[in-house]
Amino acid sequence: MDDRLVRDSVRRSYDTVAEEYTARLRDELDGKPLDRALLTALTEQAEPGTPVADLGCGPGHVAGWLAARGVKAVGVDLSPAMVAVGTREFPGVDFREGDLLALPAADGEFGAAVALYSVIHLGPAELGRAFAEIRRTLRPSGLLLVSFHAGSEVRHLDEWWGHAVDIDFRFLDPGHVAEVLEEAGFVVEMRMERAHYPAEAETRRAYLLARRV
Repeated sequence: MDDRLVRDSVRRSYDTVAEEYTARLRDELDGKPLDRALLTALTEQAEPGTPVADLGCGPGHVAGWLAARGVKAVGVDLSPAMVAVGTREFPGVDFREGDLLALPAADGEFGAAVALYSVIHLGPAELGRAFAEIRRTLRPSGLLLVSFHAGSEVRHLDEWWGHAVDIDFRFLDPGHVAEVLEEAGFVVEMRMERAHYPAEAETRRAYLLARRV
């Protein structure tokens, strides 16, 4: 399947589960102390007053968490249903429908960005393109926090929470992701892995904090 058809399938799948996703995960950061600490570290280093982007934001709960702490948050998602839910649930966030490979943002618009489990739907050849596009939207020295499932497998779902979907979740090697980030014009400042929290799927989680150069 070509990349455009894959993205269409991802979009439709997230449209299908948007309401269920929100009901289940809206408050997930309450049980993720390490994620909250990383988000805080990111925003404290962003240029004061600059927007922080949540790329692949889903229903916007991370962007909403940032906005509740005084951050000018922008949520971008491929799924129009997710954008609609986010706009309803988190009115303090600027939501935009868009693709990681063609972000609806100006050059240097964001002081920092997060991409939490959103790069896992990209094909291997798309990862570098996405990081280059994210770099375009960041200010000089802007930080990017990326998280993903660590490994090498691809998990396919044709049913998700009782809904019919067609979507792949790609596990990624942290060392490879770090190399791709550096090739795209970032310096990786932090690498970390953790075990899953009790309420999460049983996967190992990886985080990379990278600075635009």
